Amino acid sequence: MDIRESTPAAVEQTAPPPPARTGWNSLKWAVLVPVLLTLAGAVAQFPYGIVVAVVLGLGTVAVAAVLLGGIWHRAGAAVLASVCGFALMLFVGPGLYELYMKTLGEPVPAMVARIEEKEDLLECRVVEIEGNHTVHEVSQQQNCFGHIRALQPIELRKDPLGLLDPRLPDGPDQEGTTRLTLTISAGLFLVTGGSVLYAGRRRRPAR
Repeated sequence: MDIRESTPAAVEQTAPPPPARTGWNSLKWAVLVPVLLTLAGAVAQFPYGIVVAVVLGLGTVAVAAVLLGGIWHRAGAAVLASVCGFALMLFVGPGLYELYMKTLGEPVPAMVARIEEKEDLLECRVVEIEGNHTVHEVSQQQNCFGHIRALQPIELRKDPLGLLDPRLPDGPDQEGTTRLTLTISAGLFLVTGGSVLYAGRRRRPAR
């Protein structure tokens, strides 16, 4: 075979993609990765949603690590995106849950009937005062901490859609924690997406 005839084909196969295509592809992944991690954190707040959240979150982090570190050859960006991605899932889920329940949750008068410690975790039994006196078993995920006392009258927040567990009110030392959690989540979202975008725009060709 004539070497001169094969050279153009070889050059065409190894030529880098056009900048516009590279930029769009990088932006797509920079949005998709943190959005999926945010979704995983939100799903974890639903009853029995932790399994789906773990599969979705770990799968997204694994794909991002392979893409950034293995395909785009940006190991530093891959590590940063993975670490911030894990942290994003931990912060954004509780933050969104608290914001939703505080703004749209239905206030219901209730009484704390009992507080138990199970496997070093607190669990509160709460009884609604009105209506059918519905009983709720509320965990620390729903804000059952030391500021809640037995036989304490409280204002329980219930999900109007009935999908999420009810939430106990904040204590005096929890003022502003929701805003702080959401601020941290926003920063982690931007850092994760920015790491993906940087790796995509500065990707190294395979050697």
